[in-house]
Amino acid sequence: MTAQHATATPGASTRAGEAGVPSAERGATVIPEKVVARIAARAAKEALADRTDAAAAPVKPATPRASATVGGGSARLELSVELPYPADLARTSRQIQHYVSERVAHLTGMRVTEVTLAIERLVPATGVEHRRVQ
Repeated sequence: MTAQHATATPGASTRAGEAGVPSAERGATVIPEKVVARIAARAAKEALADRTDAAAAPVKPATPRASATVGGGSARLELSVELPYPADLARTSRQIQHYVSERVAHLTGMRVTEVTLAIERLVPATGVEHRRVQ
């Protein structure tokens, strides 16, 4: 009976059936759409916190909602957010879309092909008085 010695190489597994197969060729990590959507919603919340003074608003904006469609290593995202008023809606929307796209791509390794943003409501910022038009 002879003994066989295997040397460990980086990226190679020592489990039975996987010896000598590089890790990149063993399989793939699948990230469910629900998880990608949660990451996108959290990223949108981060983006809103960075770009607005939500703490000063008398009414707190709702937590952003997201859905995702995943396939072929890419993701399409749909977001629903509430934005503070007054604000430059176009600029704020672009910043949120860019931040969410970059963050989701970084955390999941997926290519984000589209981020659709729906503004559900405008939330008055501090200092906006309720006045009647005269």
